[in-house]
Amino acid sequence: MRLKLKWLTVVLLFISVAGFSQLKKSTIIPKTYVAAKATNPILIDGEEGDASWNKAEWTDIFEDIENNVKPKYATKVKMLWDETNFYILAKIDEPHVWANLKQRDTIIFYNNDFEVFIDPDGDTFNYYELELNALNTAWDLFLSKPYRENDNVVLNDWNIPGLKSAVKIHGTLNNPNDTDEGWMLEMAIPWASYKTSYFDQNVPVDKFWRVNFSRVNWQHTLKDGTYERKKDASGKFLPEYNWVWSPMGVINMHEPEKWGYVYFSSKEGKQSFTIPQDEKVKWELYNLYRAQKEYYQKNKTWAKSLVNLTKETIIVDGKILKPLIENHAAGFNISVKSPFSDQTFIIKQDGKIISK
Repeated sequence: MRLKLKWLTVVLLFISVAGFSQLKKSTIIPKTYVAAKATNPILIDGEEGDASWNKAEWTDIFEDIENNVKPKYATKVKMLWDETNFYILAKIDEPHVWANLKQRDTIIFYNNDFEVFIDPDGDTFNYYELELNALNTAWDLFLSKPYRENDNVVLNDWNIPGLKSAVKIHGTLNNPNDTDEGWMLEMAIPWASYKTSYFDQNVPVDKFWRVNFSRVNWQHTLKDGTYERKKDASGKFLPEYNWVWSPMGVINMHEPEKWGYVYFSSKEGKQSFTIPQDEKVKWELYNLYRAQKEYYQKNKTWAKSLVNLTKETIIVDGKILKPLIENHAAGFNISVKSPFSDQTFIIKQDGKIISK
């Protein structure tokens, strides 16, 4: 188990570091979704026939993780909530539905899978990941901080108490002799899984959480009538496709500041959600944080001036931001006063933002 986690951390660290050089100059705009409160009980059976689901809207079709290229197969999600659970329904188009991993907490993305990422307080620390394949095998993890921080941050033996999930195959599982429509995945994640203390009132009524979804899809081959991930001429597995709800701009889900915003509304009727302006201020701090990390990789020292990180005036909704950089023995702080709330936000060398 320890060796597997160490290997996984190294791989994702490599992806994260590589991502610094691939950053897009344009700002990533996270998706938003208003999750309504379920008005009727939801039976977790992998079906979308419950009355509450009929009232919920689908998200936009997922896109490629790195750009806005349309994926080969469509994926979309609905979300609901009540006082007990966060409900998610995923519709996954797939002409060949296959899976062979049956043991919980194995590396599920070695199969085609669906993944959920949740950061309740939006500080990019202490977030949660859940992966499920078409056999309804789960891998759930708690991460104390993003992999990019070069720490052993994964608690792999953390499980979601009371998780309910179900898969409905529209076709036949692991049968290469026909063409399938895909699979439906339905789940109920208890709010209690995300409690930080016994008295924590963590049901996000009329609040937003940072959430994203990813679908991993592999090219496959057949060996003795059984599906396998496809390899190239040298025997290496071909790279997987990564399709996401909210765009990341790099092949790395572990940049939680780019995830979508899910607002859990207690009101009835169709609603919209506007991303708070202070969230946009934080986006700019994360851009500077990534630029500072890249600067250190090239120069083996932290930048001391803003002009070393960006040549452009930083503007949010028509307001000019004036960040300040402070270097110290342990790293750096970049601070900025929000022109919208007068709060001061500070991002540290580990990527954590604090406010005062």
